Amino acid sequence: MFETKFVDIHGVSQAVVDVGEGDEVLLLIHGMAGSADTWRAVIPQLAKKYRVVAPDLTGHGQSSKPRTDYSLGAFAVGLRDLLDELGIESATIVGHSLGGGVAMQFLYQHPDYCRRLVLISSGGLGPDVGWVLRLLAAPGAELVMPIIAPAPVLRAGNAVRTWLSSAGLRSPRGAEIWSAYSSFSDRETREAFLRTLRSVVDYRGQSVSALNRLTLRADLPALAIWGEQDTIIPVAHAYSALEARPDCRLEVLPDVGHFAQVEAPTEVVDLIEDFIATTVPADTRG
Repeated sequence: MFETKFVDIHGVSQAVVDVGEGDEVLLLIHGMAGSADTWRAVIPQLAKKYRVVAPDLTGHGQSSKPRTDYSLGAFAVGLRDLLDELGIESATIVGHSLGGGVAMQFLYQHPDYCRRLVLISSGGLGPDVGWVLRLLAAPGAELVMPIIAPAPVLRAGNAVRTWLSSAGLRSPRGAEIWSAYSSFSDRETREAFLRTLRSVVDYRGQSVSALNRLTLRADLPALAIWGEQDTIIPVAHAYSALEARPDCRLEVLPDVGHFAQVEAPTEVVDLIEDFIATTVPADTRG
């Protein structure tokens, strides 16, 4: 596991993994209830060629969880400030799920920081979203969440997970879902999660569309990677992205769900490396 360092951004502690070297920088943005750990299977390979920056968004992972704005715009500003603090002028922006929506908002607000855009099972490209997120976005969910992840259940679940791993039975997709579920045992994490969720989802589905963000810069190379078996954000949204940006490269991975970066890490690394090698980055400030 890579070392996590902490950067102070206007009084808020931002946890970030910052590894590798090279002229190309990748900014990896995780999804809802996630953290930099969601990139654990791809960072080692990507860091051999590029500088990889993978933060825990505010309210997630080891970053501070203040009572504050958890909108896409606020996340985008925070990421710009992080890049400034790290002395990074521009990067290829890679976003998974919620992180894809953040990535497109980042492009809208700070286009001169963006060299390329990679979306993995991205939010913001259509209204559909898994029913669990719709339920949690509904009024009253904050009353239920404290009791859905009690300590005895977490202990039992962790014991079963350890036993299955020792027996050689591992489910990367299940591990990601369990990690998100178990994080809800922490009050501050629950509150930050609900503020984040309700900024982009209501009982009818995703309430924010970023499709128009894709057309902002015709010179920006774009790649969409999707799991064909994604039950959280359907693959149909990938084709919406392609319709909005016909020059967008689309790769659909068979037998892969919502977490392509942990379910098919080799394929994801190969696609990102090929995408960078075969495209000319957008003009930035340099």
